[in-house]
Amino acid sequence: MLSPEHAIGYYSVLGFEREPFSTSPDPEFFYHTCQHDMVLTNLLIELRLKRGLSVVFGDVGTGKTTLSRRLLHELNKRGDMIFHMILNPAFNNEAQFLNSLVRNFNIDCPGNDDLKNNDIMELRDSIEKFFIQKTLEENRTITLIVDEAQKLDLATLEALRVLLNFETNSHKLIQLVLLGQLELYAKVIHMSNFMDRISFKFTLNPLDVKETKELINFRIAKAGYRLDKNLFLDEAVSEIYNYSKGYPRKIIMICHKVLKELVMQDSMIVDRQLVMDVIHKEKQFSLALENENLAMMN
Repeated sequence: MLSPEHAIGYYSVLGFEREPFSTSPDPEFFYHTCQHDMVLTNLLIELRLKRGLSVVFGDVGTGKTTLSRRLLHELNKRGDMIFHMILNPAFNNEAQFLNSLVRNFNIDCPGNDDLKNNDIMELRDSIEKFFIQKTLEENRTITLIVDEAQKLDLATLEALRVLLNFETNSHKLIQLVLLGQLELYAKVIHMSNFMDRISFKFTLNPLDVKETKELINFRIAKAGYRLDKNLFLDEAVSEIYNYSKGYPRKIIMICHKVLKELVMQDSMIVDRQLVMDVIHKEKQFSLALENENLAMMN
């Protein structure tokens, strides 16, 4: 059995150049399933045509954040894009949201040294002038991407709707991409004047077993695994799929733990039993943690 020091760097012990199952949303490790590829292509088309509002729904762990990073990666290749991404859109009111746009897009605004003193109409006016200058005079595309969009309150959603009113006869002056959990749908479904403005919407679903295998193989190949033999046997992939239900984040997390266990056992192949052992440990740990929490509550 290898020492803990070796286990920490399991990816190098197994012949990887990089960690294959990091949970960081690295665009290079974005696996293009048919649905993710289709969503990314549609988002880029919507932005190119300046259609206005696109919304991507998805349960926790379906790959929304990784998709957003891939979108940023693509936008960064283009010289005509001005874009910003909001990671935590929990604003207290419309003024706070508009002030954040002024700061992050470097918009000239009256009283810019003390944004708190600007009223809503001044902020909207300054933002609209910025949009007109960049979009019409400089032929740029302004894009705002909002991750975790289910955190948006109704006031901020209404503020976004108002921004979509800034338009020419042919296109919107700002492009919005919202990515949020399914509870976002429950918020906007009752806002008919918001739903009517959605040009593209899609709900991400978990992977099937074939895509689960492809995701695992893509990541280990991307991380530099070059041995001819399969690292994960089909029987192991089947167990991983049954446990994860096809949710990419859960697949990645369990594969990370499986590879650590593989190194600790000084083995080179992931089979069904190894995966089952790791899953059993996970369930035991979760049960112990639950019992500990219950004991603290009592």
